[in-house]
Amino acid sequence: MSQKILIIEDEKELADILGEYLKVEGFEVKICNDGQAGLDYFRKEQANLVLLDIMLPLMDGIAVCREIRSESDVPIIMVSAKSGEMDKVVSLGIGADDYVTKPFSPLELVARVKAQLRRYQGNAAKQNVPIKERICIGTLSLAPDSYEAYIEDTMLNLTTKEFEILLLFAKYPGQVFSKSQIYEQVWGYEGVCDDNSVTVYINRIREKLKKQGCTYIKTVWGAGYKLAIDA
Repeated sequence: MSQKILIIEDEKELADILGEYLKVEGFEVKICNDGQAGLDYFRKEQANLVLLDIMLPLMDGIAVCREIRSESDVPIIMVSAKSGEMDKVVSLGIGADDYVTKPFSPLELVARVKAQLRRYQGNAAKQNVPIKERICIGTLSLAPDSYEAYIEDTMLNLTTKEFEILLLFAKYPGQVFSKSQIYEQVWGYEGVCDDNSVTVYINRIREKLKKQGCTYIKTVWGAGYKLAIDA
């Protein structure tokens, strides 16, 4: 059965173009031209991934993203003509998995769709494998099978990508990872890197660790980041 992509985009011509590219790749596509219609459709029919514009009539994309994320962990890619960093930070902060600024290549967006679906399916598959031992470093412990992270007995409230970044560091303590390496490992895109997305997530992880009295993620200037218990 083909996977369904829900496109919520008020620019009908753009939505139709994206839909055609996705159909060529074997996806089923549903297009809604306003936020409320898109949310109503998702709640009724569901989808495997949502392409969501920020500027929408009736209900903006930020509100739609927040509603979908409160009900589902389905991948969400925000698509917007707005290039401001605050829009990206807000989108990622409320649970979007990726952020693309117009104009963009339809082929690039299709690649991002495929990467997000691979990641999502991989995470789902992990839930069916036998429980693995936790990875423990200092007071930090991570359970790869359940995507749970703890500082001593306190569970950290991490998003999927936050956990995956922290897990990458925990698997190789002391190893420095550049932003491009983190992006490739966690987002799944080779040859490209969104430095700002990596920075946003690193800062969010640091804030959550800091609340538990930990400063484990260290910046290595000019190189990247690493997990260091003595940081």
